[in-house]
Amino acid sequence: MDCGIKLSQKHLDLIEVYLKELIEWNSRMNLTGITEPGRMIVELFLDSLIAVPHIPPMGRMLDAGSGAGFPAVLIKLAVPDLSLRLVEANSKKVSFLKQVIRLLKLDSIEVMNGRIESIKEELGPGGFDVVTSRAMAGLNQIIKWCAGLLDGGGRLVYFAGSRVEEDLENSRLMMPDYNLSVDQLVPYQLPGMKGGRSLVILRKETVK
Repeated sequence: MDCGIKLSQKHLDLIEVYLKELIEWNSRMNLTGITEPGRMIVELFLDSLIAVPHIPPMGRMLDAGSGAGFPAVLIKLAVPDLSLRLVEANSKKVSFLKQVIRLLKLDSIEVMNGRIESIKEELGPGGFDVVTSRAMAGLNQIIKWCAGLLDGGGRLVYFAGSRVEEDLENSRLMMPDYNLSVDQLVPYQLPGMKGGRSLVILRKETVK
C-alpha cells in the first residue's frame, strides 16, 4: 500500500525499535488492545503514516489523546522539523511516550499529562498549525475541545472509521461556529482489513 511517503532505512530501523518497545510494555500494561505485531504494524503504524502527506513540513502540531503515540510519534519520525505537543491523560501511557521519545532521540516534542479539555489554558489560545486526533472521541467533541487551539489557516486532522458520513453529518452545523470548514476527505483502506477509513481534514478560516 502506498501511503504517499517514502521511508528510509533509518525510518524503518526506528520503527522497529518503537515496535519492540511497544510489545514489551504492552505485555505488562494495557497500552493497546492490539497484541499481534503484524496487526500493530498495519492498524497502528501504517494507519498513523496515512496522515503524513497532509501534515505541514514545519510548524507547531498538537496531538490530542496520544495514547501509545499514534499518530504523533510516527508523524514526528517522518516530519522531523515539526514541533510537537502530545496530550495524554493516562500516566502510564505518558511514561511510555517519554521512554519512546528518549529511545528514538526525538527533539522538539513534549508530552503533557492531562485531558485536552482541562489543560487548554496551559496550551494557550491558538498557536497550532495542525491538531491531530485518533481514537479519542467523536468529531463533534474534538471540534469543541480543539478548534480554539488552531491558528487561522490551521488544520484539524481527524481519523474516522467507517461511520465517517455520520460523523460529518453530526458536525457540519457546528463547524461555522468554530470557523471550520471541510478541507479534504481522504478515504483509504488498510491491508487485510474489512471496512474503509477516512481522514477528515478541517480548515480553520482566518478571522478578519
